Amino acid sequence: MSEWSVTEPSKLTFDEPVSDLHVRLVNGTVNVVGTDEGSARLEISEIEGPPLVVTQQDGVLTVAYEDLPWKGFLKWLDRKGWRRSAVVSLAVPAGTRVEVGVVGAAAVVSGLQGPAVVKGVTGDTTLVGLSGPVRADTVSGSLEAQDVTGDLRFNSVSGDLTVVEGSGPSVRADSVSGSMIVDLDPNGPTDVRLTSVSGEIAIRLPYPADAEVEANTASGSVSNALDGLRVHGQWGAHKITGRLGAGTGKLRATTVSGSIALLRRPAGEDAPDEREDVAPAAGDASTAPGSGTQGGSGDNSVSGPADDPTTASADGTTDKKVL
Repeated sequence: MSEWSVTEPSKLTFDEPVSDLHVRLVNGTVNVVGTDEGSARLEISEIEGPPLVVTQQDGVLTVAYEDLPWKGFLKWLDRKGWRRSAVVSLAVPAGTRVEVGVVGAAAVVSGLQGPAVVKGVTGDTTLVGLSGPVRADTVSGSLEAQDVTGDLRFNSVSGDLTVVEGSGPSVRADSVSGSMIVDLDPNGPTDVRLTSVSGEIAIRLPYPADAEVEANTASGSVSNALDGLRVHGQWGAHKITGRLGAGTGKLRATTVSGSIALLRRPAGEDAPDEREDVAPAAGDASTAPGSGTQGGSGDNSVSGPADDPTTASADGTTDKKVL
């Protein structure tokens, strides 16, 4: 095993193969990008507080604080331990299995083909161009996923979910009060299940769509812009049901007091800048087709690790270094 204790801005290159990456950070930013290179690179451009411990053993690269365990991560509430910060950037082989935990830090993960797990307390997470299965759990941090082609699973207490150009086989999300905006690609998910207690849900489907649809709200409003679906209920509970196309896919959306909006992507639309995005209006109780509110969508830019990190030696024995 090789080990480094990092106390100041540093760059490291790891020549040994990396199959798994584990990162646990409190405050600051972590950027992880998948590359075609066989080696991994690390840059810590800013660091305050206790040292970050970097270890490499049996293909597992870990960048973390010694007192911040992965088990029970979302319950780590040692406020004194929050007095630390770091900006960490990593480039790893695209097939690497990645686990990222952030307490108050922002996380950006892009270009990976392997499985990814992200846990966050208050930090926001951005996922771009991931083709492996993704699991994200947050307390109040939001998640934005763009061009994710693997299965996406999201759980939060109050964090919001935004999916742009979603084209994975499934999207499943559960939240207490977080809102969900899901924009599905024409080759998009065949199994979409969204559940919230008080959060609003907006889903934009491709045209033509192919799914069995069931959307329910106990006391919120509904808006439907898709032909072939029926809206049930005028006061209190509302439901949208029906089949689009052959009905080979499934769309389920449930909220207790939040509103639900089903929108249609214009036919022939292929440029992201020409998209119309949607968000449910809390006060919109319209149930007529075409009554959805439409607006513009955002753009995300992701910066990867800096180029040409310096090389640090590593051998088969424990080699501890202080940088």
